[in-house]
Amino acid sequence: MSGTVRAACLQMTSGDDLDANIAEAADLARRAVDQGATFLTLPENAGFLESRPERLAGLLKPEDGTPMFAAMSALARQHGVAVLVGSTGVKLADDARAANRSVLFGPDGVRLATYDKIHMFDVDLPDGESYRESARYRPGDRAVVADLGWGRLGLSICYDLRFAYLYRMLAHAGAQVLTVPSAFTVPTGEAHWHVLLRARAIETGCFVIAPAQTGTHPNGRRTYGHSLIVAPWGEVLADAGTEPGVIVADLDLARVAEARARVPALTHDRKIAAPKA
Repeated sequence: MSGTVRAACLQMTSGDDLDANIAEAADLARRAVDQGATFLTLPENAGFLESRPERLAGLLKPEDGTPMFAAMSALARQHGVAVLVGSTGVKLADDARAANRSVLFGPDGVRLATYDKIHMFDVDLPDGESYRESARYRPGDRAVVADLGWGRLGLSICYDLRFAYLYRMLAHAGAQVLTVPSAFTVPTGEAHWHVLLRARAIETGCFVIAPAQTGTHPNGRRTYGHSLIVAPWGEVLADAGTEPGVIVADLDLARVAEARARVPALTHDRKIAAPKA
């Protein structure tokens, strides 16, 4: 498939107030639609960004009862646009932990795909920040590619960005556009955000769309911002900086084939033996 679509990243500063987060997303979405965008993407933790266990439990709902999903489904239908809710926490029936879930809605508001974040952010950073995402969220176990008519979309979330094999798998499954909704920390964002997103685009010959959280959140966490849209040859088409807002870029899907023809690395994979211990 090939065609051109105007895509948007909605850069947010989500907190623990569901109504406020939905209102911010809806306002940014209307601004994106006014700029001609027909594919809108929200960041990770768009529904709420909360790490305190006592607050998190009260915010989690099953997928069908999640307010951000319902609001963005209605918005997609109202404006006739596709909307990717980058992620929000979803209560599970069979696990005390939640899923960090991304949901894609088509222009009719119907859910087209769901993806649960596979790689959990369990790290201790040099500045003293510590995260144990696996204590609150159950990791997903499958890669997801979705068809949007104008092209095929490969889904991922935030820390997945550091695992190149996932994106190669998505590209081999037909993905032309990769989404990386994120809530990157400031120190890791400053060091790695731009280079990793450009690398994933170059390695796969895909467009990369990475809507991000930004600023200081009510729980004290700080996120890096800089939502990016990257072309298949690695050029940054749009960078949102550090303020909440909207960026848009036109994705010409013919550029995917062009990049892959120039360096056909996806056709050069080989099975090799692991090194001896």
